[in-house]
Amino acid sequence: MQYFLPAISALSLTILSTLIALRVFPKLGLMDHPEKYGLKRKPIPYPGGILLWVIFALLSLIFFEPTIKLIGLLFGSGLLVLISFIDDRVSLPASLRLGVQILVALIMVVAGIGVETITNPFGGYIALDKIKFILDFGGTDITIMAFSGIFTLVWILLIVNTMNWLDGIPGLTSGITFIGCLTLFFLSISDLVNQPETATLALIVAMIALGFWLFDFYPPKILIGDSGSMFFGLLLATLAIFSGGKIATAFLILGFPIMDAIYVIVHRLYNKQAPWKGGEWDKYRKAVHLHHRMLQFGLSERQVLSIIYLLAGVFGISALFLGTKGKFWAIIIIFFISFILGMVLRVKKK
Repeated sequence: MQYFLPAISALSLTILSTLIALRVFPKLGLMDHPEKYGLKRKPIPYPGGILLWVIFALLSLIFFEPTIKLIGLLFGSGLLVLISFIDDRVSLPASLRLGVQILVALIMVVAGIGVETITNPFGGYIALDKIKFILDFGGTDITIMAFSGIFTLVWILLIVNTMNWLDGIPGLTSGITFIGCLTLFFLSISDLVNQPETATLALIVAMIALGFWLFDFYPPKILIGDSGSMFFGLLLATLAIFSGGKIATAFLILGFPIMDAIYVIVHRLYNKQAPWKGGEWDKYRKAVHLHHRMLQFGLSERQVLSIIYLLAGVFGISALFLGTKGKFWAIIIIFFISFILGMVLRVKKK
């Protein structure tokens, strides 16, 4: 019952706020531009990400003590949402967006959010805390571990951009966030981890994602925008670290989107394009992202959503019961399934 009030508060506030936004956003001119992407439909309220951050910040300050980690998360995520919100309106340079992402990741590291050890699937641990630096902030000592900081930086950038690139079909980002955070909630309340505060935080994010998904699911009534997709990405990345450093669990939940992100990066490098610059199609007018290739293959938006939800759910549930070695082999399985699926979708015509 200790989780009921935060959960119902997050769900209720999100639904209520979204209903209000549906009426207020059009009056403020916060609408998308479908003609920009060749879509023949009416503009939709956009973006909803800034709304989600306000709800998350409010509930975090109500249900948690303002620790350095929490303040760092709120400040960093707020900065990311703000820049993404501006980018949603005026299209900022890709290099600036990447620079802000790196800055936000560094804020997380300075706030003490990081992974100290990585479990070796074949036995033992890989220590990331051997080289340390101690910084004094107003009488408070903050320890920064060099290798841990680098790993955390790369991890946050990967998940933030994975979730951003996943936002190609309305309902995809919010649905995957709900599945991911719900999995991390059950992991956090397990005897293995036993972190009630992390569990509460994960459940709040899950309910915010669910509340928005009710309006975001295809066909959408409101769009989440880069501000929302990157915000959810940052939360998933940090929650995985909070949950006892369960990076492998998060990797399983986001396995297919991560593999898609890696493919996109390799594809753009191969085509001599900066990885951080957008582009849904290659020079042969073939879709690059997994969900776009599935659409081009002939599946409907709801079919694509259902398939990716199912895959995330199956591997997320398996992560709750698998040991480190089992998760390692599950990730290998995801890699090969992704490769085969990608090849089929790439070659097979509609």
